[in-house]
Amino acid sequence: MANERILVVDDGRENREFIIKYILQPNEYRVQEARDGVECLEIVRRDPPDLILLDLQMPRLDGMGVLEALQRERLDIPVILMTFHGSEDIAVEVFRMGVRDYLKKPYTAEEMLSAIERSLAEVRLRREKEALTMRLMNANRELHTRIKELNTLYSIGKSVTALLDLPQLLRRITEAAISLTNAEQARLILVENGALVLRAIRPRGEQNAQNAAETLQDRLAERAISTARYILLNAQQLEPLRQANPNAPFATLYVPLLIGNTVIGVLNAENLTANTRQFTDNDAALLSALGDYAAIAIENARNYHALETLKAQAMPNAIGRSAQLPEADSAARREISVLVADLRGFSALAEQQRPEQALRLLNAYLSLAAETLTKHGAQLDRASGDTVMALFNAPHNLPDHTLRAVQAALALQQETARFGAQHGTEMLAFAIGVARGEALVGTVGVGSAAAYAAVGEPVNLAYRLQESARAGQILIEENALVQLGNRIVSRRLGEVQLRSRRSSAVVYEVQELL
Repeated sequence: MANERILVVDDGRENREFIIKYILQPNEYRVQEARDGVECLEIVRRDPPDLILLDLQMPRLDGMGVLEALQRERLDIPVILMTFHGSEDIAVEVFRMGVRDYLKKPYTAEEMLSAIERSLAEVRLRREKEALTMRLMNANRELHTRIKELNTLYSIGKSVTALLDLPQLLRRITEAAISLTNAEQARLILVENGALVLRAIRPRGEQNAQNAAETLQDRLAERAISTARYILLNAQQLEPLRQANPNAPFATLYVPLLIGNTVIGVLNAENLTANTRQFTDNDAALLSALGDYAAIAIENARNYHALETLKAQAMPNAIGRSAQLPEADSAARREISVLVADLRGFSALAEQQRPEQALRLLNAYLSLAAETLTKHGAQLDRASGDTVMALFNAPHNLPDHTLRAVQAALALQQETARFGAQHGTEMLAFAIGVARGEALVGTVGVGSAAAYAAVGEPVNLAYRLQESARAGQILIEENALVQLGNRIVSRRLGEVQLRSRRSSAVVYEVQELL
């Protein structure tokens, strides 16, 4: 039995006792009694039963009066009507008023039990349907919440992993922790030289996260780091900590930031107000997922900055071994040819190597470029990262400077291919742009900072051609090409709109020299 509650309404005590003692109690139904319609309605309004066994003839308020009241007050409770005066007219009327079944006295226990089961079967089905509907609604709400959380996490992860500015990245991660957990405060703590250093915090009451540089003593953070598992504590668990420190949180969550098997820090969310929301395992799962994004993003940002630093260190060293700075000279205008070469594929390859390996590889390629270009009479100009710029016909006169620039470009591609085949780095190749025109050239700077440089249209054009070139491709503009006459085999690419130029340029791809 389903332990339903049944209200027996009859002015006859013997009738009530018979139903209760011989039918309801043996079948484990819970029982309520009423002696007339007035008592019945008082009970129904206070605590509606699952089924009413209703006598038709009663003092004060009869069965028909009860049915009318139930209908008027929209109390949808199944009713079995009991009467000595059964007739077709009465049956039609009571069924119209919502009666589920109709029993004529005297009846047997089996007849009453059968009528009860028939009436309650509909109630049970309706309740099961309502319960199922409620479960489905709750499941839909839960699913909608999870989808919203995952979309939020995806958006946050995408924006976080795209950042390379480390201070900005750390602030963004901390703000994302607030967004995912609805915490009052969040902190990002990194392990640096064996110590815990607070690097970003979004304090309670503040709108934006702030960068920091504070060495911490935090046992919970240390435990999360040592175990590489999240720590989730509620107000009751934190009570001993608050007794020792009134500023301790009422809810806290620490998740480790893992790169492989190495913990590089922790992300902490806290609620500092009494009676605050407690964090859940779902919060821990979301924050842990953010922690995975964060750890990768932090490591990428660190590697990127280390690589940029190594590039900046490598280029002067590589060039310094291959070229000597000319004597200081006053700036002058002269016709020059400019070659700009950028090593494509290096950044992606360097992400798979340790910074020291990346530095050695970059030095090797830059040294190769410097040696190859200077053999053809080039003066190496300023360069950035994995990009090299070379000048021809400055500072020394080279009547065939455009020819030398193209010869140098072809030689650089050949030497690069040979070097890559020998060292398994065939994916690396220079994209090269060559241009000719008048520029202002001369020594810039003083002392150890002095460098020979050129400023003007051919420099800008050579850079833009290099940007448009693919790895292993040499692009040359038409003004330089015509200086070579029938010495060059090329393919016309047509007019190309180069970045940052108002007018287009007629561009050719260099294939070979005759």
